[in-house]
Amino acid sequence: MKKFFWLLLFIPFFANAQDSIRVDLSNPHAAIYTHLYFLQSDSYEPKKAAKVILGLEEKKAIQKAIKIKQVLDGKGLYVDVNKIPTNPNFKDTIGYSSYFRYVLFPQRMPQIYVEKIEGKWYYSSETVSKIDNLYKEVYPWYVQKLQDIIPVSGHKKFLNLELWQFIGLLIMFLLMYIIFLLVKRIAFFVLRKIQHQITHNTNLEVNKVLKKLAHPISLLVAVAFVDKIFPSLQLGLGTNTWVFLILNIAKTVFWIYVFLKLVQVVMRIYSEFTERTHSRLDDQLVPILHSFFTGLVLIIGLFKLLTLFGVNTTTLLAGATIGGLAFALASQDTVKNLIGTIMIFLDKPFHIEDWIEAGEVVGTVEKVGFRSTSVRAADTSVYKIPNSRLSEIVINNKGLRLYRRYNTNLGLRYDTPPELIEAFVKGVREIIIAHPETRSDSYNVEFTGFGDSALLVMVNVYFKSLAWGVEQSSKHRLHIAIVKLAKELGVDFAFPSTTVTIENFPEKKGLNPKYDISKERIDAVITGVVADFTNENPTE
Repeated sequence: MKKFFWLLLFIPFFANAQDSIRVDLSNPHAAIYTHLYFLQSDSYEPKKAAKVILGLEEKKAIQKAIKIKQVLDGKGLYVDVNKIPTNPNFKDTIGYSSYFRYVLFPQRMPQIYVEKIEGKWYYSSETVSKIDNLYKEVYPWYVQKLQDIIPVSGHKKFLNLELWQFIGLLIMFLLMYIIFLLVKRIAFFVLRKIQHQITHNTNLEVNKVLKKLAHPISLLVAVAFVDKIFPSLQLGLGTNTWVFLILNIAKTVFWIYVFLKLVQVVMRIYSEFTERTHSRLDDQLVPILHSFFTGLVLIIGLFKLLTLFGVNTTTLLAGATIGGLAFALASQDTVKNLIGTIMIFLDKPFHIEDWIEAGEVVGTVEKVGFRSTSVRAADTSVYKIPNSRLSEIVINNKGLRLYRRYNTNLGLRYDTPPELIEAFVKGVREIIIAHPETRSDSYNVEFTGFGDSALLVMVNVYFKSLAWGVEQSSKHRLHIAIVKLAKELGVDFAFPSTTVTIENFPEKKGLNPKYDISKERIDAVITGVVADFTNENPTE
């Protein structure tokens, strides 16, 4: 009798000892393992699994624990217990460093996590309060209704699936295809309306891109439909894990495609805008921005794909940052050139096709790239100037001139009479006024001084066209008219010479030219030359 009494006394102790061996809430790993282990078919003890729920009566705690596992299974979230920390004082590393907590799936299901309460680990109060809503999202109201109306024959196996699940898959794919077609038409219609509101015109190239953009958007909606409906088929965790992994990969790829096409549409619209602006540097900015945003989308998409395969992108990003810093230090010139590129686009010291003088380089700007700027010289050779240097040196942008200035000195012979000098100066002025490519309100033609071998007449004019080729053609016509004027007046141009004076013999004549300074002849010559020039070069 005494032994029996001691046995009854120690039965609760042994039961508690056995329970403490199997139920462990000392760290995140132990708590989650306890929850999942006691809800497996071969070790099903929901009362023990409910120990991870704090503050509820046993019946409700069991319901909550079961729903947590069903939600994880329904979304295909396989818990790898080997990756769960065993540190009793583990702190969250996703922004809540002041709390002892562990989130099972930070990206896909951040609402479900365990936290440390009074020395033990339990599912958080937030998880417990939200699990009913999460369960309804994963298993909508019609799931239970469907289970009630499925006949016994519907549970027969077909291709390793129950018959009702097989039929459900066929219906789901049929609805997905119908949704895809409808959303594709609606998306294209809406996108075209938005594009028309922004640009107020219809562009065939943009329409083609919009059609390509509507395609992945409709696929995203179709995949979201499958993502919402698929858990209702109540397939196994293994199947759900693979299916949802494929769905998430598909969604990520489609989003990458959407943003790539969106970049293409925006850049096309921006390109049309830049074509209407005066600045030609904006045109060069289009391909640079297109490459930048395309690379940004691809990098972000790659990081998202890596998270789906369990890669810790935080660690990867930290390593990339350190590596990027080391790379930047090793390639300072490249970084300086990139900064120089940014400064060029901000300050806009020149535009594409501007004629510039940058140090020893003189030519037309053809392209501004990430690293260097291409300048084509007059001999058609191409100079590549690093943008870091170009942003620091003095740039003479002749493409921003209002007019092209031309200044030269005409040398007349020293024996030219003053009357002919005045006539020549007057005639050149008249030619400049009659020239269609020169400014008639701003010019200078003056007898400015005495050179070593000539009387100097300064000619300072401004050509209206900024194009180099047009300027040369205008000079040609001006020069021809001046030469004709000099010939008709009988004025000779000087050249470097040395005059030797000798005594003339009475029977010999000197070699000096004879000048006709008759006023009537001079006026007639000027009028005739200017008239001929005007007829040859009519004002447009």
